[in-house]
Amino acid sequence: MPRQFKLKIPPAFAFRQTIESHGWYDLAPFEYDAAAGRLQYAMNGANGKTAALEFVEIKGQIIISADGDIDRKAALTAFERIFRLDEKFDEFYKTINEVRSIAWASAAGAGRLLRSGTVWEDLVKTMCTTNCSWGLTKKMVGNLVENLGSPNYAGIKAFPTPGSMAAVNETFYREVVRAGYRSPYFMELAEAVAAGSIDPEIWHNSDLPTVELKNELKRVKGIGDYAAENMLKLLGRYDGLALDSWLRSGFYKKHNRGKVCADKKIERYYARYGSWRGLAIWCDMTEDWFETK
Repeated sequence: MPRQFKLKIPPAFAFRQTIESHGWYDLAPFEYDAAAGRLQYAMNGANGKTAALEFVEIKGQIIISADGDIDRKAALTAFERIFRLDEKFDEFYKTINEVRSIAWASAAGAGRLLRSGTVWEDLVKTMCTTNCSWGLTKKMVGNLVENLGSPNYAGIKAFPTPGSMAAVNETFYREVVRAGYRSPYFMELAEAVAAGSIDPEIWHNSDLPTVELKNELKRVKGIGDYAAENMLKLLGRYDGLALDSWLRSGFYKKHNRGKVCADKKIERYYARYGSWRGLAIWCDMTEDWFETK
């Protein structure tokens, strides 16, 4: 029988906007029922067992259902990380209100970007987004979870640990995961994290300046400028725009009459948002996701 924990909804927090903030909700081991407003997630517990969590908003409260050997503290910690309750967005809202742009985000309490239960998981998923379609990203992540994730008693699987990813070879990544050129990168990263020579979790609360942290991220093979800046957003650093073809296309249509322009023009446009410019461009380009809801 799942245990339930209740949490009063914090101020300036929007449950649905956080879930639907970007495509992470569509990647295993997340499972999202938009009609019911229910997000499910499987995580690796401290005892090595997989725990299945479910989050739903009901009458001003977040109800967390935990199916597995997980206590209240662990369940709340997972919720706080996934939904970024450790971050304050007052300064972001103040900035966009002063600029008088992207007002919808302030009014809706948007801006939190859903993330996984660990930096490790976010890092591997980010590598799966580079140089490919979203369909292929979903397939790779799904293959990783299905083939390497640990199941709970009901067969629900969590994202694979570094150890489980280090235990397979490059051929497995190419033929089963369908990871292509990323295959040796997955092997090298998993082996390094499993051995302790790289610890992605320390990046979450790192004291490094953003430029230095970005350089550290780029030392991971398969992480270039786009992927590093995307990871920085998931770590609460919004200095970089993380420009990709989708963001560029959206900017051309919304702010440049559909005409292609240099990245420098995009950078100048969002410079007025200062250290929040990476979050500003994302909210600007995703406004139509929420305007009819």
